[in-house]
Amino acid sequence: MREVLTHSTESNPFASEAIKDVMDLCLSCKGCKAECPSNVDVGKMKAEFLQNYYDSKGIPLRTRMIAHYNNLNKVASLLPRAYNFWFGTKLTGELSKKLMGFHPKRSLPELHKQTLRKWANKHLNRLNQAITQKKGQVFFFADEFTNYNDTPIGIKAIELLTRLGYEVILPNHAESGRTYLSKGLLKDAKKIAQKNVQLFSMLVQADKPLVGLEPSAILTFRDEYIDLADADWRPKAEALAKHTFTIEEFLAQEVDRGNITAEQFTTEKRLIKLHGHCHQKALSSLVPTKKILSLPQNYEMHLIPSGCCGMAGSFGYEAEHYELSMQIGELVLFPTVRNQPEEVIIAAPGTSCRHQIKDGTQRLALHPVEVLWRALAP
Repeated sequence: MREVLTHSTESNPFASEAIKDVMDLCLSCKGCKAECPSNVDVGKMKAEFLQNYYDSKGIPLRTRMIAHYNNLNKVASLLPRAYNFWFGTKLTGELSKKLMGFHPKRSLPELHKQTLRKWANKHLNRLNQAITQKKGQVFFFADEFTNYNDTPIGIKAIELLTRLGYEVILPNHAESGRTYLSKGLLKDAKKIAQKNVQLFSMLVQADKPLVGLEPSAILTFRDEYIDLADADWRPKAEALAKHTFTIEEFLAQEVDRGNITAEQFTTEKRLIKLHGHCHQKALSSLVPTKKILSLPQNYEMHLIPSGCCGMAGSFGYEAEHYELSMQIGELVLFPTVRNQPEEVIIAAPGTSCRHQIKDGTQRLALHPVEVLWRALAP
């Protein structure tokens, strides 16, 4: 990349097919940011390159569709059953995926019958009012994946938080922008980042943190948003990042403070195998996840020694990447999951990771909050 950008004679040196071919196989997992001695974030470099490349070459239709995931789901959620039937039926589903540039063997995420926001409008006040011993307040980030696809997980997360004594506030906020970031549409991502920084910097405080379920979405506040925010808003973005947590980080902190204890959970014995999300490994840690999943007295958690699951956002859906995506899963993750007895719980915080596990092994992986929700004592 350095060689091409330094010695190119093109008016836009980023319009390089050679660099595009190399960057095409970057999973944007950010493993380099944490594991490479140079700590170079190649995923961020890829996004910067793609934005400049698109400025010269134009934006492909599939890239636009993936980036506008939230907007398309907003329309599709008006008729979720029709959407699921269309893409779930072999003939129409495979034809549609082929036209969109997705691999016909890859299943697409289903839409839930209602969005998390619609559910919260009906039930959140009741759950908050039922708290008998309030321990604090949290702002909940309903990312674009949790809102439309993983609604049941969002519901369980809110029910878990309120059962444990935390009032949940769900502001009317913008999407995370992760789909734009993953496809290199940084100009659009910047607008979204600015909106969220402006909103949440006025709301979030040390005693009222922002928590989210999907690592790739909530961790944008700690990573890309700081770079994307306008210069005069950057200090606020940095301050906001200090009070933004994955839900596992928040719960682990509350365990350390003695606000959440093992007595609140079952004494049943269970074994959990955890696959960690790449961004969680690079920007956070799996220690908080281990702490909360080991909190119930007889729960034992083992970490699956896997790298990226291979899905990597939209990467594993794309026709030209599907086979490689599945080969990556076969390195460690898929064989490990297949070898587990049915009673072993498979856990994965990432929505793409859970989807990859389902497609590759036919096993249902749970988000850690689902595991804890199931473990709550009566």
